Amino acid sequence: MPKPDIETFKQPTLDIGAAFTQAFQSITHTNTAAPRLVGGRDQNKLLPIGAGLPLASANLVINAQLTKGIVVSLENYLAARGHEQFYVKGGFLQIDASPINWAPLHSLMKFTTVKVGMFENNFGDSHFRRSDAGQSMYNPFVGNYIVDPFTTEAGAEVYFRKGSAFVMGAVTSGEMRGAVATPEGRSWARYGKAGIDQQVNKDLRVRLTGSLYRSDRSLNQTIYSGDRPGSRYYDVMVDSVGRDRWSGSIQPGFRNNVTAVQINPFVKFRGLEVFGTVDRGQGKATAEAQYRKLSQEAVDVVYRFLSDQLYVGGRYNTATMRLQGMTQDVGADRTAFAAGWQISPLILLKGEYVKQQYNDFPTTDRRSGGQFKGFILEGVVAF
Repeated sequence: MPKPDIETFKQPTLDIGAAFTQAFQSITHTNTAAPRLVGGRDQNKLLPIGAGLPLASANLVINAQLTKGIVVSLENYLAARGHEQFYVKGGFLQIDASPINWAPLHSLMKFTTVKVGMFENNFGDSHFRRSDAGQSMYNPFVGNYIVDPFTTEAGAEVYFRKGSAFVMGAVTSGEMRGAVATPEGRSWARYGKAGIDQQVNKDLRVRLTGSLYRSDRSLNQTIYSGDRPGSRYYDVMVDSVGRDRWSGSIQPGFRNNVTAVQINPFVKFRGLEVFGTVDRGQGKATAEAQYRKLSQEAVDVVYRFLSDQLYVGGRYNTATMRLQGMTQDVGADRTAFAAGWQISPLILLKGEYVKQQYNDFPTTDRRSGGQFKGFILEGVVAF
């Protein structure tokens, strides 16, 4: 995240942005789970699904430049799978210049940024390339990862930059929802990020970052379950409509204690992009005696051509974890192939073929022997 140019400020301004996405989905799913009857209905029998148009999603962002180097932002979901009604994602103040006319502060702010409010945690780099309700312009694929490290929390982030290197430290509430009750069950979350981002020459860019997140106590920790809009794969591996808005993803359930690490290498050479993700996590719910672990790896390879108007890409994503109440590790493997046409800088048409297999789930779990595959087309407009 480069430091904004603050010298161009002349007067307060107001900017409004929006993003819209409409998809067409044609996916099939199967499983081999044993019947599990509840009230005379088999909850392990998969919902019949076919080709169709899922709910369209939309975002609204309002940015106000208040004074030199100080911006306030309000981010909203207009419509999303998890929130069909208007819903505020977050709002924050970003400070890139000292509001106090004192030379030492002016010198400090030349390489410092402070962000305060309710915002998308800058944990890892994978959240920069994911789809978030209607804003799917930055994701060359359609789906996000099997385990999706993304959440919003209230707090503060402080950035320091020097040349191509940067470091960030943050303290947040550790929960998506604000609360003052039950203080014995909550503690501040701490996280940090460090990396380098170097444009080596006109053809080659190299970036490497590492992030660490820690929450000792929380009533509902969501670093791996904060995707409020929900999965891009509608109604896969569920038994009824609306059963699971995160269908296709897996959440480890580290509800009350978590340590998370993400490492991201990125290389861009001319039209070729390679982006990698390595996730490691450990946590538990309060009632659990033992910590459980998570591991995830993913690699995206994208090639852009014809002046970046067209692209093709491939992704491999695998995740393994111990879920609460299970005695062995389970997981999933996903392969995806994508292609896109950047009709203009503000209009994108893309498609993805995806295949995901679930591994080692017990026969009493709906995901036992599970698999889904098919394709999705998305049209995106963002301005």
